[in-house]
Amino acid sequence: MERKVEIMKLQNDLGEIRISSDVFTTITGSAATNCYGVKGMAVRSTTDGLVHLLKRESMAKGVKVHYNPDSTVSIELHIIVENGVNLMAVCRSIMSEVRYVVSKTTGVQVASVDVFVDSMRF
Repeated sequence: MERKVEIMKLQNDLGEIRISSDVFTTITGSAATNCYGVKGMAVRSTTDGLVHLLKRESMAKGVKVHYNPDSTVSIELHIIVENGVNLMAVCRSIMSEVRYVVSKTTGVQVASVDVFVDSMRF
């Protein structure tokens, strides 16, 4: 099954800028996995229902980007964290980092960042 790539279109006085959803997922995955306590991005298998740690090259599967009518994006992340970390602190750090990096890199405002901790690893 092929994944549909969505495009965000931004107009300015010089012309049009198109940003692929792959850009948002790559930037988001990279920003999240660089935060302390994050083991990696997660995906729930449809065959066995288990949560799997994604490899660096496929971490975009753990990110969902939703385009809002007001030209902002809402981001949903599924992560695996290290055992023993403060979940609230790690999630706050991820939300802040993702919001900052995505806005700085793309120029698009981030309306919300939702973090789902799917598993802990020892």
